[in-house]
Amino acid sequence: MSPSAHHHTHDMGKTFAEEPCYKTSILCVFEAVSPYMWSYMGIAFALGISVIGAAWGIFLTGSSIVGGGIKAPRISSKNLVSIIFCEAVAIYGVIMAIIMANKIEGSLIFDVTSQLEAWQAQTMVAGWCMFCVGLSVGFSNLFCGVCVGVSGSGCALADAQRPEMFVKMLIVEIFGSALGLFGVIVGIIQANGATFPKHLA
Repeated sequence: MSPSAHHHTHDMGKTFAEEPCYKTSILCVFEAVSPYMWSYMGIAFALGISVIGAAWGIFLTGSSIVGGGIKAPRISSKNLVSIIFCEAVAIYGVIMAIIMANKIEGSLIFDVTSQLEAWQAQTMVAGWCMFCVGLSVGFSNLFCGVCVGVSGSGCALADAQRPEMFVKMLIVEIFGSALGLFGVIVGIIQANGATFPKHLA
């Protein structure tokens, strides 16, 4: 092999060795995503999916209240408590989004290297933790909103036929509404494990 060809091969090997790991490994693609992006995606999921759950519950309950209120106008006022329970689901998502946003601290432009420094590893763990918090809270509130909406719809229709059923169905709604609260409590505990180190220099 001529010296020029040997030098060219050496340069190619050097270039290949210096390539970022996300160009050669699928796992490293996820590691290379900025932890701040994971965090803000978690915030978006916590808020967005919670609002979907609240909206879903409100249109299920609201349509039944309006429809049943035509023949039994007395149900329209006291069954609005079902709408309040559904709206609380969206409030849970807003509260968690605020808590999560306040956890994020600034740092240098993040780049994954072969040898991570301590602050980089801690930031990556915090980003993944915040993403999982968003999923936990978002899906808990989604199913909570659907649960409250369906039970609230049944409460309105049952109340229109038999007024004594209202209190019994209200208890079912209260237990359904607690499901979202469980997600918020666990989300707060999870978020306390995410610490973004300040690394500005």
